[in-house]
Amino acid sequence: MLPKFFFDIIIIGGGLAGLCNAIHLSKFGKKVLLIEKNEYPKHKVCGEYISNEALPYLKFLEIHPFDFGAVKIENFQLSTTKNKLISVKLPLGGFGISRYQFDFILSEKAKENGVIILQDSVLNVDFNNDVFTVETKKNKSFNSKICIGAFGKRSLLDVKMERDFIQKKSPYLGVKIHVKGNFPEDLVALHNFKGGYCGVSKVENNVINLCYITNFSAFKRFKNIDDFQEKVVFENKFLKEMFQSSIPIWEQPLSISQISFETKKPVENHIIMCGDAAGMIHPLCGNGMSMAIQSAQIASKLILNYDKDKTTSRNDLEKEYIRLWNKEFKRRLKAGHFIAMLFRNDKISNALLQLLRGIPFLLPIIIKQTHGKPIKV
Repeated sequence: MLPKFFFDIIIIGGGLAGLCNAIHLSKFGKKVLLIEKNEYPKHKVCGEYISNEALPYLKFLEIHPFDFGAVKIENFQLSTTKNKLISVKLPLGGFGISRYQFDFILSEKAKENGVIILQDSVLNVDFNNDVFTVETKKNKSFNSKICIGAFGKRSLLDVKMERDFIQKKSPYLGVKIHVKGNFPEDLVALHNFKGGYCGVSKVENNVINLCYITNFSAFKRFKNIDDFQEKVVFENKFLKEMFQSSIPIWEQPLSISQISFETKKPVENHIIMCGDAAGMIHPLCGNGMSMAIQSAQIASKLILNYDKDKTTSRNDLEKEYIRLWNKEFKRRLKAGHFIAMLFRNDKISNALLQLLRGIPFLLPIIIKQTHGKPIKV
């Protein structure tokens, strides 16, 4: 007889990857526990742009973002530190929706499907005799045959597991604010400044999301965020105009530090990692949310197949997940690293933009390197 607190799957982390896994697996009758430390809804530092490649899978999950105010995005602008601008059509297009809204929609759908969502923090995960034991801060203990790690960019569990990337420096800082002002609804813009870049796009309710990332060493020379923006971010005239002509909705911006783009393993200690826990693309490439959603689709399909096929071993499951994860994302992550490296160098980025302005059809080709095709369901 199974223990009282035994689940088919335990998911640690309730962001996009965790919630999509929960909805997908519960849709097929699995008993799912999702453990998330924060209460829904909650704002998060995030670009809030999702490539249309995610739409077929979201439809399969019975999630329809446009019913909740998501805005269609078809155009892209890019500027350099020298205030040179290029505009193109996005090859596939996308949509804008806030994490506050989207996570809430997904969490409600998960609960509707019978997922148990526990607001708590996981302190430890043990794997013994083919069973996971998950212990939480509130002294709860749960067991499952499968454990999914979807706990974001950096977690105490990463430290506890001594994951390779956690041993290296995480030198980036992210800042986000919502504002009201004038900005085209169908546009996502990426404006570079010395030491970083800022994404601008609309989400629901005519709100503009401003989210930038910078090297922490560049930021720490200034007194505060306002001072940094005034002295560094506003050197880009497009950002200066955007920030100064808009009205902040929040009293203070959100920020997150210790962001890492180091390579991560898709499986650690038999835990299947999804979303940012498995690998994070540079925000410069604007596709992290779609990747998180797609990683959930890959993991959920394999877990369901594993559960049906009694001849498949756990080792087979893990190897196949690693193979498919690398097939879908390894190239994108490498392309993201390379593009970000180019744009960190002012001379190279400005020369590149001059080239792209002369041969504009190259930019959509570059964008495609960090995006996938519509997710098959």
